[in-house]
Amino acid sequence: MIIGIFDTGIWPESKSFHDEGMPEAPSRWRGKCEAKGFCNKKLIGARSFSQGMKHLKEKISKTDDYDSPRDFYGHGTHTSSTAAGSRVQFANYFGYANRTATGIAPKAQLAMYKVLFFNGSSEAAATDTLAGMDQAIEDGVDLMSLSLGFPDTPFYQNPIAIGAFAAIEKGILVSCSAGNSGPRAYTVHNAAPWITTVGAGTVDRDFVAYVTPGDQSHGTLIGKSVFPKNLLVEKVHMYYGYGNRSKESCAYKSLDPKDVKGKYIFCEIDDAKSLYEFIELETMGAAGAIISSDLGNFLYPDYFPFPFVVLERKLGKLLKKYIINTKNASINVKYGETLLGVKPAPQVADFSSRGPSRRSPWILKPDILAPGVDILAAWVPNRESAQIGDDFLFCDFKLDSGTSMACPHVVGVAALLKSTHRDWSPAAIRSAMMTTADILDNNNDIIIDMITSKPGTSLDYGAGHVNPNKAMDPGLVYDIQPQDYINYLCAMGYTQHEIRIISKKQEVNCANATLDLNYPSFILILNDTNTTRYTFQRTLTNVGMSSCSYRAEVNTPPTGMNVVVKPSTIFFESKYSTAKFEVIVDVDISGATRIKGGYFGNSAYLSWLEVNGHHVVRSPIVSAIAA
Repeated sequence: MIIGIFDTGIWPESKSFHDEGMPEAPSRWRGKCEAKGFCNKKLIGARSFSQGMKHLKEKISKTDDYDSPRDFYGHGTHTSSTAAGSRVQFANYFGYANRTATGIAPKAQLAMYKVLFFNGSSEAAATDTLAGMDQAIEDGVDLMSLSLGFPDTPFYQNPIAIGAFAAIEKGILVSCSAGNSGPRAYTVHNAAPWITTVGAGTVDRDFVAYVTPGDQSHGTLIGKSVFPKNLLVEKVHMYYGYGNRSKESCAYKSLDPKDVKGKYIFCEIDDAKSLYEFIELETMGAAGAIISSDLGNFLYPDYFPFPFVVLERKLGKLLKKYIINTKNASINVKYGETLLGVKPAPQVADFSSRGPSRRSPWILKPDILAPGVDILAAWVPNRESAQIGDDFLFCDFKLDSGTSMACPHVVGVAALLKSTHRDWSPAAIRSAMMTTADILDNNNDIIIDMITSKPGTSLDYGAGHVNPNKAMDPGLVYDIQPQDYINYLCAMGYTQHEIRIISKKQEVNCANATLDLNYPSFILILNDTNTTRYTFQRTLTNVGMSSCSYRAEVNTPPTGMNVVVKPSTIFFESKYSTAKFEVIVDVDISGATRIKGGYFGNSAYLSWLEVNGHHVVRSPIVSAIAA
């Protein structure tokens, strides 16, 4: 499999792109490397696209970028290695996450299409991205990954939507990041129904420091810290401005540098603004800080330029009690620790853009959730990975977060699926990932929203969190052909000219216009009403090995939504045989409490359970209030 990555370029010398054990590029490959000595059997193509910049008379920076496929920024190197990086032992971020790094599809080959430059405008990048996607199709990539996005415009004005349509017509799956504008509703990007749209979730790993009070009878407290140094602090005295609320919370200009010099400050901080202000202030000569706050999970590695630890408030209260009741209180702190098996995980990342789509609300987006928080992957050696005080630190690997990190996880899974099921369409591959996705976390509860700590909805995480092993054998798939997408565009009210821009077809047939695509999820939009009914038509294709039957199971909320499936049992005579059914959904949110944002109505799940078999084919059903 050949994965085309569209990004800021790539650092080919990274260990993640070694080609040990890799085959030669396939004979069908028509791509090339535009830089001498740039490629090998892992990285088989590298092109740079900047005509859009040149047309607008924009110049590529000579100090902050390269006029070549080489990556200056680091983003493209990170996403490329996440999707298909080779195995690298002892990869770590200054001691954190010290294990073997590998891409999701380590035997896949990579082609880099550099379409983003440091000082390029969005207009130029749009032109260059579409040119890159067209070239990748000609080169012969099997899949595309775009961890980028443009302003939310109609599909006929969106370069990614246009390029992705041409790609799926050639059987090329396109994975795109959903955007980082969460947790607000209606913020999802790259929502064209022929694109696989990926949101970001947490993983069951955390980076911490161990805090031990001088009186060890209090035990060791574990707090959040990604200070980039394997540091052990012993018997350092504590400062706490007890009795003065401003000093207790380390408010702006409240602390006297003479009081805190050489000590560890203890602060109680309740709100994000105060926490970020404190980080910016650093410690005014203090040796470090212990912060009591429940906001530690929202701090990313870049937020730790000096040694401090964030303890959950319940742990902070224990340390506070010790400090108040102990003369000359001191602590020991051990930085550089990694915890595995953290619960609950995954959670929907705070920044991950949420549905519904403003442009296309009749299709549930995002499609799926994938790891996107504190992801360790390759980095460029010429750009800082971390900072301590005024000193910049460099590392071959970096922890980074965003739906940009989630997107290449999904394209990697899709590459594994396509290598196993060569005849599957992009829609079938997406369906396999969606209908087998996990909606439960490692506590066996519904995946929660990181912001609210309450169960999320399909508007947050789509069909659920991708599960590669289950996706390999989904049992049934919802398939979609390119003409089906044209029928959808017709129903959206696009003109013949606008559809031609997307489809490149001279003749556009709108005889079968419908908003009801054969999609693996269901969404109803309420327009200035509390009630609605819709009948969905769907067709499932058997991708199992023999004849089989499935029965429908519906999980609905106690009130507000009723779902009827006809027929309730479907039969398949053989592999690739199909079965049609309809889903009648009634929604009434008259008595519902509008949650924050006001966009959520009700949600349910339709599961097809294989009779005398193990396959479960699950789809979310959700209602939402129109934007």
